[in-house]
Amino acid sequence: MIKDLILKNRSFRRFHQDTTIKLEALRELLDLARLSPSAANLQPLKYIISCDTKKNESIFPHLKWAGYLKDWPGPVEGEKPSAYIIILCDIQISKTIDCDHGIAAHSIMLGAREKGLGGCIIASIDHNSLRKSLNIEERYEILLVLALGKPKEDVVLDEVRSDGKIKYWRDSEGTHHVPKRSLDDLIL
Repeated sequence: MIKDLILKNRSFRRFHQDTTIKLEALRELLDLARLSPSAANLQPLKYIISCDTKKNESIFPHLKWAGYLKDWPGPVEGEKPSAYIIILCDIQISKTIDCDHGIAAHSIMLGAREKGLGGCIIASIDHNSLRKSLNIEERYEILLVLALGKPKEDVVLDEVRSDGKIKYWRDSEGTHHVPKRSLDDLIL
């Protein structure tokens, strides 16, 4: 059932770096994005994919990993992603992106989970330095970076506590906790 897949689809930030992801698997995930809805069917999204160690290392330093975990700079060597998908907007097709990149990213992440992989959708990016590092033309706006790999951490969902705080956190065993509001709190 789709709910089970959604429950398994968390933001993973630590991976078994030595587990490789084949280029063909990335292409299969991009095909899910290609087949997903697009506002006005303009299909302005383009992608840069990487499952190459050297290229991965040129992407990694331009990402910020977990805003609420102030003392954690991101995954250490051995826990870095095995692959990346960078989502771009071709501004010669459309200057406004609407919600296409969110739909595409979610489709990709659900597909990754179905393959036993996990990932993190990253919007906190040093756009200029990533653009320079990968020689990305100005006609492409960098929207998101999807970090992918075999998860090396447990992520659990918790109810939002009575204090109302929604910040995710890690316990002493390294389990990542994500508070979620109740369904009744969302319905007006």
